[in-house]
Amino acid sequence: MGNAFAQTPAAAPPAADTGDTAFMLISAALVLLMTPGLAFFYGGFVRSRNVLNTLMMSFVLMAIVGVTWILWGYSLSFAPGLPFIGGLQWFGLNGVGLETTDYLKGSNPAEVVSYAGTIPHQAFTIYQAMFAIITPALISGAIAERMSFRAYSLFVLLWSTFVYAPLAHMVWAKGGFLGLYGGLGALDFAGGTVVHISSGVSALVAAIVLGPRKTHPDRLSPPHNVPFILLGAGLLWFGWFGFNAGSALSVASGTSGNLVTNVATTAFVATNTAAAAAALMWLILEAVLRGKPTAVGAATGAVAGLVGITPAAGFVTPLSAILIGFITAFVCFYAISFKHKLEIDDALDTFPVHGVGGTVGAILTAIFATTQVNGAGKDGVLRGNFGELGVELVAIAVAYAIAGVGTWIILKVIDATVGLRVKEEAELQGLDINEHGEEGYNSEFGDRPTQ
Repeated sequence: MGNAFAQTPAAAPPAADTGDTAFMLISAALVLLMTPGLAFFYGGFVRSRNVLNTLMMSFVLMAIVGVTWILWGYSLSFAPGLPFIGGLQWFGLNGVGLETTDYLKGSNPAEVVSYAGTIPHQAFTIYQAMFAIITPALISGAIAERMSFRAYSLFVLLWSTFVYAPLAHMVWAKGGFLGLYGGLGALDFAGGTVVHISSGVSALVAAIVLGPRKTHPDRLSPPHNVPFILLGAGLLWFGWFGFNAGSALSVASGTSGNLVTNVATTAFVATNTAAAAAALMWLILEAVLRGKPTAVGAATGAVAGLVGITPAAGFVTPLSAILIGFITAFVCFYAISFKHKLEIDDALDTFPVHGVGGTVGAILTAIFATTQVNGAGKDGVLRGNFGELGVELVAIAVAYAIAGVGTWIILKVIDATVGLRVKEEAELQGLDINEHGEEGYNSEFGDRPTQ
């Protein structure tokens, strides 16, 4: 009998669900598309002589973080470790393969043995890589038209390691200080704190440390290519379905009490609904207060709504998503006006849209969340859970502190070593020629005087 049992083959590990795996790989591709979308969105706002530099400040993240995430970024963000940072046992994706479960065994809480039990571990890894790519790219909007490309590349390398990775671990990783896997229980479905607050606050600090453009505030130019802005906003809206719905990590239905739930569908519907509501609110505000609704306003409003719904997408009803879109757009609209009064040269309004929008979205998540749409989440204030607002405010404060202080330190180190800004004559001539040796347009289409 002993020999017979010994010869019995071990049970095969659970196979990945093909539907969930396909869904996650498509979602990862959609999130990656958001980075070129952001490039076009930002690129349309700047002067034509800086368009390539602005596009490159997004595109280069696909190269830098695409490598560093595999080497150390994923391990620091998601490997079991301390409450504030992961370990390096997954360095170079060592031990990260096609397994679906049990790769988190041996760490607390014991009941959590994988991040997504129906897809390969590497599928989860590459999906999270796309978040790590676009997050520091958002910061580029604040320091556009004046930061050297070398300094920016070094900045995003350090920022993604020392700011993004700790925040991602604290909110989303097993045993993280703030999250649902053994932490305080903050709700952040797809990145309100990890992505938008961190990038928005860092953008504000970077704009202050770097100082204003030489043309700010007296000689500012209007957007050089509004169709680029609309194209970028459309690509962002499209990619955001992978960003939010993909964060469900499965297309399977579940239950919460006696209710059937499907978190991917809930997040998809909430994402589109909030974006539409925010765009509508922005257009109404412009029409009432400024006389004419603008294309730039519609694009900006949609992005603000997408930011606001990100932390809440998998936890709220469609009606709540409408309110989140309306409220976020209203607050962001006035945040931009207030920023102009302060004369802080956050060139493309990164903090008023992403920092403020992410903050508002996180607070509204604590208010509108309900387990009726996601049994793995928590009820919010409107369902009687008043303590969740306090938890969310703690998460917001931690994100502000880490992003603000971390960004300031990184920028000061770079300024003392390689320098931050291009020379004044290079800034006035344009960063495309001076930083990259090429132009986005022939001179007849540019904003330079023709000879």
